[in-house]
Amino acid sequence: MTTTYGDHPSQIVHRWDPVATVGSAGGPAPVAVLLHGGWWRDLHDARLMDPLARDLSSAGWAVWNIEYRRTGTDGGGWPQTRDDVARALDLLAATAERDERLDTSRVVSVGHSAGGHLALMTATDSPVTSVVPLAPITDLRRCAEAGLGEGAVEPFLGPGPAPGLYAESSPLHRLPLAVPQLLVHGDQDQRVPVEHSRDYAAAARAAGDPVDYREAPGADHFAVIDPAHAAWRAVRDTLATGWG
Repeated sequence: MTTTYGDHPSQIVHRWDPVATVGSAGGPAPVAVLLHGGWWRDLHDARLMDPLARDLSSAGWAVWNIEYRRTGTDGGGWPQTRDDVARALDLLAATAERDERLDTSRVVSVGHSAGGHLALMTATDSPVTSVVPLAPITDLRRCAEAGLGEGAVEPFLGPGPAPGLYAESSPLHRLPLAVPQLLVHGDQDQRVPVEHSRDYAAAARAAGDPVDYREAPGADHFAVIDPAHAAWRAVRDTLATGWG
């Protein structure tokens, strides 16, 4: 089922009902919010997260796979892309008030790469109770200086971003988030260097955030969103214990 949260064609949510029920029979399902990556560009869309949506719904999760405006011809950028995600989360909160099938005591935001950036940037003041950033973008200045994503930061922030804008738009500089985080990054990631997550985890812990940081040996940038890979299976096993 597809739900809209705005008038723009990209302001939609692909909703997956749980196939099985987590916890007691007939009880409400926890919610997994999925945010895809692709360096915020309109070359990529929410279908990147369909394999995880299918995997989580089969395990009893209600899944909200959020699309958002992206850079290119889609009208995205900062802050409108972040604001789209926040608006979709507002819709989730409003929907849960009238839909007893959704368990808002467990709303886990799972974001990959640029989606990890958006998950971290929208975790506070929202129904999200925990975040699973998978190979996330956490420091936009560092990415820009290294030219990561084939220069993806400039179209997202605009040309010549001021230092304050880098800080405003980077999870690293918005700490603490005050939500539990399960951070996973492959040590062979060639798109977002693993050192970014190592440094973010250290800073988040120093700020008082509860962060479980896990490095996936031999994993590249996309292994963490492969349902068959050990990195993702470990995440799903953790979620099955009631984490988040």
